[in-house]
Amino acid sequence: MFHWPLFLLCVWTLCLSLLTAYQAPEDKEDIFTSRACPAFLVFDSAAYPADMTIELPCHCKPEEALSVVWYYQKYLGMQDTRVLTDFAGTAIVDSSKIGRDSDLRGRFSIRLFSLIVFRVQEDDSGHYICGTASGEFFYGYDVDVQVVRQVLFSWNLVQRNETQASEAEGSPNKPFQVFASHWPWSACDRCEVRGEQTRVGLCYVMSEYLQVRYLRKSSNVTSCGSSAVPLSFGLANSGYGAELVVRDCHTPCPPKRANVSPEKKALLDFLGYDDPKSPGLPVYYHNHPVDSDLVLSCPGMKPQHVVAWDKGSTPLYRSQFIEGLNQSSRLFIDVGHHLHIRLVRLEDKGTYFCWIEGKKAAEIKLGVYSRLGRTRRISDPESLLALKAVLVVYTLLTTVFLLIISLRFMWNVSKERRASC
Repeated sequence: MFHWPLFLLCVWTLCLSLLTAYQAPEDKEDIFTSRACPAFLVFDSAAYPADMTIELPCHCKPEEALSVVWYYQKYLGMQDTRVLTDFAGTAIVDSSKIGRDSDLRGRFSIRLFSLIVFRVQEDDSGHYICGTASGEFFYGYDVDVQVVRQVLFSWNLVQRNETQASEAEGSPNKPFQVFASHWPWSACDRCEVRGEQTRVGLCYVMSEYLQVRYLRKSSNVTSCGSSAVPLSFGLANSGYGAELVVRDCHTPCPPKRANVSPEKKALLDFLGYDDPKSPGLPVYYHNHPVDSDLVLSCPGMKPQHVVAWDKGSTPLYRSQFIEGLNQSSRLFIDVGHHLHIRLVRLEDKGTYFCWIEGKKAAEIKLGVYSRLGRTRRISDPESLLALKAVLVVYTLLTTVFLLIISLRFMWNVSKERRASC
């Protein structure tokens, strides 16, 4: 006999134990209350290259504030203030479909009080303030987004260094000094074959006359586009920007994993992962219309990752396909490691591979189709293929029809002969 009271008591005890297991410990430190908000709002200076995805943490907030709203101002005190909110986490942003021409309100997300801006552009430079909908302000950033205005390769680095040295020797004394601060070299973007390394150099200025409201790692150094730089320096529209340095590299691939069991290997073979060119790679399919622009992002890549692209077995090196190197090229790679194809054509279809941190990460099968209503030419590969398929089907049907007629005729003739006998 089933005892319902005993069963309900067990369920109630289990629920209490689960609630106790998920209860937050009392001695756990609150990361927001450990840092007091400044009494006077100051701004952390931060510089980034364009086309990157950036994250701005809200380092402090009152314990009673359960959500934050981010505000954007191009210049402090201006009337045009943008309110950036994701409606308590209900706004979903698909970063793979974000273009450069998208408005700032369509390129951000708020996750755990941090503001994430996808593919920042030069116009996104300005002041970002973390606060509440009622107008309380907790923390602020002065963001300087710099466009890459110069791409340097290993063969012209020596010439660039000599030019900079001669300019520094012949320049008169100024109240400021402009220089490039380089990030560390990235990992090699491919293994076993020739790869490339990159590093970004951002424009910085050194001066004793910077505004004190903007926090910096060094008291007399800030980025060239920061609001801490006095307007009298004339750096606002002077053409200063970031630079990208590219050099060749070669590194071995990491050792392969241990041999899998025969059962697992049979399953991988059945699923189609036995191709030696791309073992175990996830495959993505994308169809795109002709005569329109396409931007491909490597699935799983992050802003700090270095990414490489191959079209089939042909590597697409930055020394040949970096953005701005060849204006007539329809295919190029931007600073954010996205692969661009201008005005897609039928011959652009095929298989593309992307590498992340020197490991082949994904296989993208690109299909290209013509829009409805587009006038086709008989020389189009798709038109020729369709015509060939129609002719083959027509020939097969005609052959089968004639074979049936012949067999029927022969059957009738033989039947008449047997009847006459």
